Amino acid sequence: MVTSADGATRLSPDEIAHRLRAEIERLRDEATRQRKLSHRRAEFWAKADIALGFPAALLAGTAGAAGLASADVRVPAAFAALASAGFAAGAGFLRSDTRRRANKRARHAWASVEARAMVALTQEHVTHEDLGDLLECRQAALAAYDGEEPQPGSS
Repeated sequence: MVTSADGATRLSPDEIAHRLRAEIERLRDEATRQRKLSHRRAEFWAKADIALGFPAALLAGTAGAAGLASADVRVPAAFAALASAGFAAGAGFLRSDTRRRANKRARHAWASVEARAMVALTQEHVTHEDLGDLLECRQAALAAYDGEEPQPGSS
């Protein structure tokens, strides 16, 4: 750091380059953590989707078959149908499939941030533009959780 005659503190070009590199490393580390977290979340929501959807389908089929088989099993069939409806309602309420897709999109977006940061760090001189591009890419990764999937044919 250099202090000028007017008392202002200015950074030397080497200090600026060091700070830029440190910030890009911080972004790379954040992207790595977020990518792994998104991956774990996507796996969790995939399991939740199966855990709710499979019993709902199985119980619905069993209830329908039992209800048609004989009059004696209509009451248990009705309970199975109610349980199936409960599982289906839970799956719809939690939107586990939508959450799984959102976390997969986020995982890919964070992987992109991580890769861009790694490429930037391989350069001898990093610039403000490199950091700016990474920050824009980070914003896109953050928005990937809420964003909609791109529609076919749109750009």
